Amino acid sequence: MGDLASHVAHLLSRAAAEQGGIISGDDPTKYNASNPIRLWVIQLVLIVGMTELLALFLSRIRQPRVIAEVIGGIVLGPSVMGHIPNFRATIFPTESLPVLTITASIGLLLFLFLVGLEIDTRILKKNLLTAATVSFAGLIIPLGLGAALGIGVYHEFIPKTVNFGLFLLFVAVAIGITAFPVLCRILTELKLLDTEVGLITLAAGSIDDVVGWILLALTVALVNSSSGLTALYILLASAGYTVLLLFPGRWAFRWFAKWTGSLEKGSPTAGMMTVTLISVFISAFFTDIIGIHAIFGGFLVGLLVPHDNGLAISFVEMLEDLVTIVFLPIYFTLSGLRTDLSLLNTGVAWGYIVLICLVAFTSKFVGCSIAAHLNGFKWREAGAIGSLMSCKGLVELIVLNIGLQANILTPRAFSMFVVHALVLTFMTTPLVLLFYPAKYRVHLREDQKLLGVGKSLQSKPSLDEEYRCRFTIILDGIEALPAAMTLSQLLYRQRPSPRSGSFSSESDLDEKGQSPQIVDFPVDIQALRLMELTNRTSAVLRSQEADGLVHNDPVVSIYKTFGQLNHFNVSAKLSVIHFAEFSEAIAEHVASTSSQMVIIPWARGTTQVSDESAQGQQPSARNPFDGIFHKTTVQDQTGSVVYSEFIRNVFSRAPSDIALFVERGVVNPSAKVTPQHIFLPFIGGPDDRLALSFVVQLCENPLITATVVRITRTESSSGPTDEVEDAASEPITHDSNAAADTIYAQGTITRLSSNTADNILWDRYATSPPPNLTAALSRVTFRTDLTPSPLRHIAELAKKEVVTTSAFSEKTLIIFTGRSRRLCVDSLGQELASTVSELGISIGASVPKTLGDVGAALVASDVKASLLVLQAAPSTL
Repeated sequence: MGDLASHVAHLLSRAAAEQGGIISGDDPTKYNASNPIRLWVIQLVLIVGMTELLALFLSRIRQPRVIAEVIGGIVLGPSVMGHIPNFRATIFPTESLPVLTITASIGLLLFLFLVGLEIDTRILKKNLLTAATVSFAGLIIPLGLGAALGIGVYHEFIPKTVNFGLFLLFVAVAIGITAFPVLCRILTELKLLDTEVGLITLAAGSIDDVVGWILLALTVALVNSSSGLTALYILLASAGYTVLLLFPGRWAFRWFAKWTGSLEKGSPTAGMMTVTLISVFISAFFTDIIGIHAIFGGFLVGLLVPHDNGLAISFVEMLEDLVTIVFLPIYFTLSGLRTDLSLLNTGVAWGYIVLICLVAFTSKFVGCSIAAHLNGFKWREAGAIGSLMSCKGLVELIVLNIGLQANILTPRAFSMFVVHALVLTFMTTPLVLLFYPAKYRVHLREDQKLLGVGKSLQSKPSLDEEYRCRFTIILDGIEALPAAMTLSQLLYRQRPSPRSGSFSSESDLDEKGQSPQIVDFPVDIQALRLMELTNRTSAVLRSQEADGLVHNDPVVSIYKTFGQLNHFNVSAKLSVIHFAEFSEAIAEHVASTSSQMVIIPWARGTTQVSDESAQGQQPSARNPFDGIFHKTTVQDQTGSVVYSEFIRNVFSRAPSDIALFVERGVVNPSAKVTPQHIFLPFIGGPDDRLALSFVVQLCENPLITATVVRITRTESSSGPTDEVEDAASEPITHDSNAAADTIYAQGTITRLSSNTADNILWDRYATSPPPNLTAALSRVTFRTDLTPSPLRHIAELAKKEVVTTSAFSEKTLIIFTGRSRRLCVDSLGQELASTVSELGISIGASVPKTLGDVGAALVASDVKASLLVLQAAPSTL
């Protein structure tokens, strides 16, 4: 009985030790075949952490992520950290590598599926002849020189047991292939996708990629065959399978996408996603068992997915983060574990590395550049195409790993080719910028659109130069739509009904059931849809397919429908770029479309409807600047500061009038066209003059009324003003960590000139209205107020206007103000500082720099009304 008890106690102690884990002294770094997850997590965290750290640094010098992934693998391998005693045996023991290998293999299959998704055959059809010429030249020369180079490498570094012909074929493929995924990212990063250089390179790269995979499949088939007849059977089986997939398989895939509704919605259903992933793995299984690598099966299924309606992009969005963040770094770490730079310890080895780099780059660069030049490209453009086509990267590393696994390459030769892939990938971006800087680029799509716009402008009747009918509205998200619609509704100019003298109702319809109202002048609105470009593959695909996606984008579709209902001429453009380049894209778009005013809606937050709103009171809305006022979370504060920086960059760069619309009011949804009241405090300066003329233009709509108060500071309380020499002809741009802030120098002559312009415009509207503006000015109330504290007085007037306007249940209030960051008559900065101090809030420099002193005072005072901040075009100063 004692023996039994001791045995039971021994078993219980073992179970407790096994279940106790690290608390019981278990070592989590020790590999356990029955529970490999512990060490796998440690490996994964180390791999991903190293990759992200390197990517953070390399992205600042505009290098693709693949560089970080490859270097991270080399650092974790025997070349660097492998020299740490017991590091390899502890973190990457040999018995744990099969688990990493199967994880990396799954990721590689999915990645090749994504590569297939990136290849759009529609691009090939548009530029087939030129792209085929460039691709042919970029394949024949590198394949020939690569085979010649392989002779020397074979005799110097490869054992004689490796088949000589197969090795030459493999080296030729490694030299001739172009890394299409990395090429797409570089083209997007450098904003070349909308140039002819980018389109031709993309099409030629697609052809190179497909031909390269075919040649690689041929090489693998020959390696895996025991005789020439077996190799022939493998090639015939793979060719038949490819034809089966690309024709009946592709038709069946499209039919299933339509049947499930995936194609119509532009997003795969759960059933569609299941069938697709199962197809990827079954296809990989089949290509592997017939004698070619499993990755070809995943690649072929990627070619089946239609690119219509953004379906391919939706597939990528569902898979890319898991593949690029987890699976690919594991794969390249395995490559790094096989890469030992210490083997390159002879001058002969480094001499051959230099020779491999020279042959690989020169053969691609010369062949593609000459072919591009013969097709009509200038030498700079041809040099850019040649540099881009010489890019290596992910695909090259995959090819090299296949060669190592097939024993075509030795570890030393593998390391040599890895170094060559890194060098050529690193060189691509600097060389393209050297050959084809931004000042030489021709964006053909924009030029074609510009010609169309110019033609339409010439056909328009001559209008009053102060009348603005061409607008660009910025749509950077779904949250911008309410603000955009609210302001767009004001732009609709209508004549009153001839019978009632006011906006007609259903009783005013004529015999045909149509309203007798007429639109005097057409309003053209360019909706510029901005989407942020990230490192994700889906963002790259969006950038490539922007012209097609603009027709299906929900934000654009909603706004265009709104425009049709309100009789606007709405055209749209979608641009996928980095957030830091939004302001530059807006300036370029305004210049190309000759827009007279840019409208930027800012509606960060939701409107909070309270019980008071039901009683006609103005409900409160979250202020976009709450984060800067420290009323919300840290995340909101950061978002407000970053977005205000973007807005100030637009104010600094755009060549037209600019209107920033801060949506804080509520539009009555029951009204067909919402009546609006406008309040404008007029202090003076070019921005206030723009605001005044724009108010008068909007009041031509009979549903809009306005109150304009000219604010004059009394002399007794005038604060000191900074007098400087008159230099208003050129802007002085002050750059800071909070973005650029453009302020124009002001002197005595400039102020006198500005005051004179203020008086002339005021007299024209308030005292001696012209006949063509009589109807509009009849809806505007003008008055002049004297005050020692302009900002406090304006805030009090605005709050009174809110109360007065809210008495009419169908009216909402919008406050117009000039930004007045330049040529301002008086400095109101000191009063603003004292005002916010009295309110007990903390306000930084971002708010007045973005909204101006008047706008900042209104927002700080929590005036419950929407705000329109205007800045005049530089040409009007």
